[in-house]
Amino acid sequence: MKKVFIACASFVVLASTVAFTTIKKAGEPTTLSVDTKQSKVEFNGSKKGGYHPGYFPVKSGNVTVANGKLTGGKFTVDVAGIKVTDFAGEKLEGLLKSPDFLDAGKFADASFEITNVTYTDAENAQVTGSLTLKGNKAEIKFDAKVREASDSKFFAEAFFSLDRTKFGLNGGAGMIANDVQIAIHLFAAK
Repeated sequence: MKKVFIACASFVVLASTVAFTTIKKAGEPTTLSVDTKQSKVEFNGSKKGGYHPGYFPVKSGNVTVANGKLTGGKFTVDVAGIKVTDFAGEKLEGLLKSPDFLDAGKFADASFEITNVTYTDAENAQVTGSLTLKGNKAEIKFDAKVREASDSKFFAEAFFSLDRTKFGLNGGAGMIANDVQIAIHLFAAK
């Protein structure tokens, strides 16, 4: 009798667990959280006779994956957390945070939301989205290499040129190049 009771109780627990567990259907999108410790947005700003490299930390975000493909996402970049990684360091960081450039005191964050992803082959995709930087919003497109996209992990990289003047970053006109080279390294997991 005791064995029958234990067997019945085990069945009830198992049935309850299955009944209240959401089963994911094949092809259904999965949302993964951006790993803010690994992800970053690097930049190279050029001028006559040189350039300055640096990066912005990624503050938060998520990506959506379905059938092993990136389908959407949104992330926030910590503009106020800008780091210049060459000799110009803190002095240039202060200039870039000023109202002539990023105006980080007023616009501490930037955001990017993916509006479309078109794959050209298994790993390469053109990503279209809406970038909001310094209170200005514009559509941008770039090519991305999606190196991993599963229900549990995501990693992609993108390298492209961004016209800073489209976002009101007009400081240093004539001395500093309008195009800034961007490299995004984005990691996400369940």
